[in-house]
Amino acid sequence: MPRRRISFRQLETFTTVARLRSFTKAAAALHLTQPAVSLQIRQLAEVLGVPLFAQQGRLLVLTQAGEEVLKMARELDDVWNRFEAAIDELKGLKRGRLRIALVPTAKYFLPRMLGDFCRRYPEIEVELEIAERERVVARLRGNQDDLYIMVYPPDDLPLICTPFLDNEQVVIAPVGHWAAGRKLALDELSGERFILREVGSGSRRTIDSHLAQTGIRLDVKLAVSSNEAIRELVATGVGLAVLSRHALPADPAAAGVCMLEVEGFPLRRPWLVVQLRNKTLSLPARAFLAHLLEAGGAAATAPAAAAVGASNPDH
Repeated sequence: MPRRRISFRQLETFTTVARLRSFTKAAAALHLTQPAVSLQIRQLAEVLGVPLFAQQGRLLVLTQAGEEVLKMARELDDVWNRFEAAIDELKGLKRGRLRIALVPTAKYFLPRMLGDFCRRYPEIEVELEIAERERVVARLRGNQDDLYIMVYPPDDLPLICTPFLDNEQVVIAPVGHWAAGRKLALDELSGERFILREVGSGSRRTIDSHLAQTGIRLDVKLAVSSNEAIRELVATGVGLAVLSRHALPADPAAAGVCMLEVEGFPLRRPWLVVQLRNKTLSLPARAFLAHLLEAGGAAATAPAAAAVGASNPDH
């Protein structure tokens, strides 16, 4: 297969179509006409001798060959990013591209950390994806980003997981609730209605694990995928909730809620910055990882974090 007949531009166009699942959207994203995009994809398919996309109803999907090309293109992108970072490092610059994906609750603190990083290194181009845990894990499996922020990484991939910040889960109630200002055990709230995050989220996994360990059962009336919606439901008296402290304002009463003093709470699990073990981080990604450890006050735990990845390659 003559490699010189495949251009970086064709691969960029292909990966954009694969990501957006649309020739029209890819053309808009690349500032090209749709015929130009179609031509590049057709030329790439002709060089390879196999179709790369198939139409299933109204959906554009990758063929098996297309999946292989996408995997190869992402690996080439990693190599190119490392090359650019190495050249920039030789120039004494902090330039390049940084791609980060995070679960929704991390949006309450990560953008501030990222903002400080961007002010420190204004020449670095940043791509930030905020999505539900399943989608973030899918991006991790597809090697789409440099770093991933979550509490529960998948246990079937070779990963390096570095803790950098505590995630505290607290019990909240509407302002004026009878339990406000009292010290009580969780089972004293067993008669209350609870609103929790959806099954599969990191927040729900933390509280479910605690309930399983203590044998306490809660009356869960609602499962909601939005922290903001949960907060509003609690404020209006629909029920109590267990929510990340990061999802609450500095003054919870301003949002119409209060934190209850419940035995065993807050539940603590560390926020992790996750990377594929076999992925060599670019200079911008290494700089941002160091920035997270510094900003999260976790620099002292960095040796232990390295041990986490080393001692359990499937963590």
